[in-house]
Amino acid sequence: MKTVTLCGSMRFEREMQRVAFLLETKARCCVLQCVYNADGLALSDADREALEQAHLRKIELSDAVYVVDVGGYIGEQVRQEIAFAERLGKEILYHSRCGG
Repeated sequence: MKTVTLCGSMRFEREMQRVAFLLETKARCCVLQCVYNADGLALSDADREALEQAHLRKIELSDAVYVVDVGGYIGEQVRQEIAFAERLGKEILYHSRCGG
């Protein structure tokens, strides 16, 4: 079973949740998701840094990253995550190329 970390803009939060469900149920992947701030809680700079470090650790633990690039959109933060994954030799999968 392949372990993948989802990467994508938070503007696609609902699509990312849908993709995670489909990857686990249909593609038989183990999905490490980003953390969603559904309640819109205030975040300090330290909170943002902790979330970023946790996300990079998820990438380290994964076999691949799955980029949820709705409409081909990839923001700067996700570009950095892709570059990090590439440096680690991780497989990069793009939602737009996987039938998304």
